[in-house]
Amino acid sequence: MHQMYNQSTFKEDLVSWFDKNQREMPWRETTNPYYIWLSEVMLQQTQVKTVIDYYHRFIHRFPTVSDLSEAHEDEVLKYWEGLGYYSRARNFHTAIKDIHENYNDRVPDVPEIFGALKGVGPYTQAAVMSIAYDLPLATVDGNVFRVWSRLNNDTRDTKLQTTRKAYESELQPYVQSDAGTFNQAMMELGALICTPKNSLCMFCPVQAHCEAFYNGTVEELPVKSTKIKKKHIKQHVFIIKNTKGEFLIEKRKQKLLNNMWEFPMYEAQSTQDINSTLTTNIEFTSSPVYTLKHQFTHITWDMEVFLATEIIDGSNIRLPEQMTWMHLDDKEAYNFPVSMTKIYKFLAQHT
Repeated sequence: MHQMYNQSTFKEDLVSWFDKNQREMPWRETTNPYYIWLSEVMLQQTQVKTVIDYYHRFIHRFPTVSDLSEAHEDEVLKYWEGLGYYSRARNFHTAIKDIHENYNDRVPDVPEIFGALKGVGPYTQAAVMSIAYDLPLATVDGNVFRVWSRLNNDTRDTKLQTTRKAYESELQPYVQSDAGTFNQAMMELGALICTPKNSLCMFCPVQAHCEAFYNGTVEELPVKSTKIKKKHIKQHVFIIKNTKGEFLIEKRKQKLLNNMWEFPMYEAQSTQDINSTLTTNIEFTSSPVYTLKHQFTHITWDMEVFLATEIIDGSNIRLPEQMTWMHLDDKEAYNFPVSMTKIYKFLAQHT
């Protein structure tokens, strides 16, 4: 049975990977909250490789809060030219002038005060406060939405404010110490390994903790639409046992859960049935012996399990190459999705 991670080993695995594999970035080599804040503002909707040169030029020209506060907006925007989203620069400049006038050029280390500054949203607040001051705030950006939703096989809509709040709360236990390191590790994992497409799951340091990897739903997450319409598909699952006490299983060819093993299953409305597959007549119970639902991001399987009414002599049947016989004791040799594992457990208890 799959076991979800516990907090300590998950964090240890993640941070250990980050310590060895993090990319070199100039703002990771400073504890100056002004520089860290600047980098976070520049990195909003802009790639790291683009930001680095801008960051160096900006802090060379405006090395302190005081220097930037005294600069004219036109010059500030000139140093921002090409980065786009210029409201970021204007808001940052306004906030810096506020700090110069009201906080003696020191970036506040009180989250509520910092969060009230112009242009500082929940993500920037958490990032700067945790990285610069190690305060226990969890960052939730696009990378973290993706990583956390996959770790938990979570289909909540990441566009909703309620989901952000929930994620921030669920991540709180991990930022009670070394908050900045943990937050950066989560974001780095999303940037380098747990990418939007073609995730490098085989190289993931926390693969053993990932429910989406276990369920085969990595590419479906995170959910970003505010209107999720789930399609219901009625599936018939057929349980066939042979005289050796083995059960028939089949390797999936479909895109969803591709190459995972299952008890033969077909959509209820499909004209294909188990008889045509096995080229023999097998009778099944007229009503299902077990029913279950399994939810994916946009699909729900309503599954009905039917049992062959007699044990068959498997030696008389030539199986297609994607099928084989499996003894219940040998299940660990096959990669089963969660829904089929539930059926397996039912069989183990009732046959």
